[in-house]
Amino acid sequence: MKLFLCGGGAGSQVTAAYKRLSEVICRAKPCLYLPLAMEEEQYGGCYQWISRELAWLELPGIEMVRDAKEILEKNLLDYSFLFLGGGNTFRLWQKLKESGASERMKAYLAAGGIAFGGSAGAIIFGESLETCRLDDKNEVGIEDFTAFNFLHGVSLFCHYTNHGLGENKEREAYLLEFSQTHKVLALPEETTLFLQENQVEILGTKPCYYFERGRRIFLNRDFPFPLKF
Repeated sequence: MKLFLCGGGAGSQVTAAYKRLSEVICRAKPCLYLPLAMEEEQYGGCYQWISRELAWLELPGIEMVRDAKEILEKNLLDYSFLFLGGGNTFRLWQKLKESGASERMKAYLAAGGIAFGGSAGAIIFGESLETCRLDDKNEVGIEDFTAFNFLHGVSLFCHYTNHGLGENKEREAYLLEFSQTHKVLALPEETTLFLQENQVEILGTKPCYYFERGRRIFLNRDFPFPLKF
């Protein structure tokens, strides 16, 4: 399994992450793009965005699914990697869970697959969806907030420190309280975690932040990562 978990950035914000991605994928295969966190009427614009975002990789193509059930019809190993975009985290997880696509993705990753998730597309790989409560409305009525949990009990928070001063303080206060009972990694948009073979690389220009028991720790490439996955 190779997972890129991005704090929600794009373009130059994630240059280091894309460079690392290019080193581990098979560029002779297309990418499978999942814009399912967005409203369906936005998919056209999403496809234009991802085409620009990944143009420099010179892949043979980018295929986009419009329904999570399409994932069940595909051999995921035919793709260089899966790209899960941002949007509403609760919407994305409901579509993957109810269709059974989440189980197909688990099997794909267990077989050595590669996924790049940004914002909502990253949060679902953590333990709990509750970290996105300040940014996303639970319009689909999810009651079980347990997600993939590939981080073994650690949840993800995205867009950390990328808001105004007041909003940043609100998010920090929320995470300090939430971390009394949960472990959380908070990622700025400029930061991506790369998980491979139980090793973690911090990619990008800003540190990430680890919250546990009401405390916050700054992490960067020179800081020993406190968790083993």
